[in-house]
Amino acid sequence: MLSSKVTKALINIVGRDFFSDEKEDLLSYAYDATQEKKMPEAVVFPGSAEEISAIIKLANKYHFPVIPRGAGTGMAGGAVPLKGGVVIVLSRLNRILKIDEKNFYVWVEPGVITGELQQAVAEKGLFYPPDPASLSFSTIGGNIATCAGGARAVKYGVTRDYVLALEIVLPTGEIIHTGRKTIKGVSGYDITSFFVGSEGTLGIFTKILLRLLPFPPAKGTILLNLEKLKVLPHLLMRLLHLPERLTAIEFMDDLCRECIKDKFPFDLPPGEGLLLLEVDGSEKVVNIMLENIITIANELKVEVIKKEQKEKSELWEIRRAISPILFQLGEKKASYDIVVPYSHIFSMIKKIKMLRKEYKIHILCFGHIGDGNLHVNILYSSKEKNKAETVAKEIIKNTLNFGGTITGEHGIGYKKAAFLPWEIEPNTLHLMQRLKHTLDPNNILNPGKIFTI
Repeated sequence: MLSSKVTKALINIVGRDFFSDEKEDLLSYAYDATQEKKMPEAVVFPGSAEEISAIIKLANKYHFPVIPRGAGTGMAGGAVPLKGGVVIVLSRLNRILKIDEKNFYVWVEPGVITGELQQAVAEKGLFYPPDPASLSFSTIGGNIATCAGGARAVKYGVTRDYVLALEIVLPTGEIIHTGRKTIKGVSGYDITSFFVGSEGTLGIFTKILLRLLPFPPAKGTILLNLEKLKVLPHLLMRLLHLPERLTAIEFMDDLCRECIKDKFPFDLPPGEGLLLLEVDGSEKVVNIMLENIITIANELKVEVIKKEQKEKSELWEIRRAISPILFQLGEKKASYDIVVPYSHIFSMIKKIKMLRKEYKIHILCFGHIGDGNLHVNILYSSKEKNKAETVAKEIIKNTLNFGGTITGEHGIGYKKAAFLPWEIEPNTLHLMQRLKHTLDPNNILNPGKIFTI
């Protein structure tokens, strides 16, 4: 429990209306999308970097944990207050501060919803490409904390590629500014990139400068039927070698097909998987790309189920509905966002199907195979928990054996912390821990995340 002195100090910093230690409020901020719950001791809603700085300085003085939180959409437990303490909710810092059309950048606060930012800049003919599946409710600050990706990463890259500068409150309370307004710049160390993907363990973002692009005027979408999965590696290589990069290449396996089949306004043909493709650019380029895709599909005897050329895609609405629908297969879900090299994608998918058969448990995968990223989901009942954990270890081991990585966009949080030493060599891992200790000597900021210590 926080002392009355600390409670009073927190109220003095943020105001009575922006502090709570009521049980119902604490419960609301005890979990994220993992549904794992750990109760904090208080929740605060600061309105400025200065207030956050004061809270963190107080935390260092009285040694209580501070956990930054956006919308709570994280899939790795990054916002769960494992050791109690105070949750700093950044929802009040939700302004789009400045859209600079001449210089192609935008200043935002961390609580801005990703989809709302995209809409705001689109109205000015600009484009913010990163598109996590949770874009309608996840925040920019959270996206940067995990270096979120999304389907468009094939062509446009991930969140890291669009962060130009940051205002950050460090774990000891200092406020620093990193980066610059220009695309190029190599003055000193790349501190900005160092903080991107740090999962709230190294600092709290309070202002963010993002790079923008011109808005692509046209787009097209194609849904392909994979009657047999063995065609996938040949099809993927042909698509990746096209002179114009596809915007997205999304895979859905047989169990995903089964879960979402009623969402389609047409009957799906029999098959072992689906491939959803998107292209964008000028109308001429889009038409050429769609023709090239259809030619490749015909040559490989892959059926084109549907083609769309409109701004709002019905097919994408169905694709984004997959994750919540999966609970029909089990009361609990463990999600992993592994990435493997292109040449091992098919082998990884086959391995997942073998594990499903061997352990007699629902395992399915979908995701952004255009950049090697597979979202593997294990659905299980309470009595199958041990089996699900065994299967998870097998998936991680195979991912690493294929030269992959255990997380592409969700982060480590605490759910994958035990696996991190499997991927990162001891000397490198020790360096990471030393950097954390240097910036956060009292282990105040989001303790228990990324590292098991």
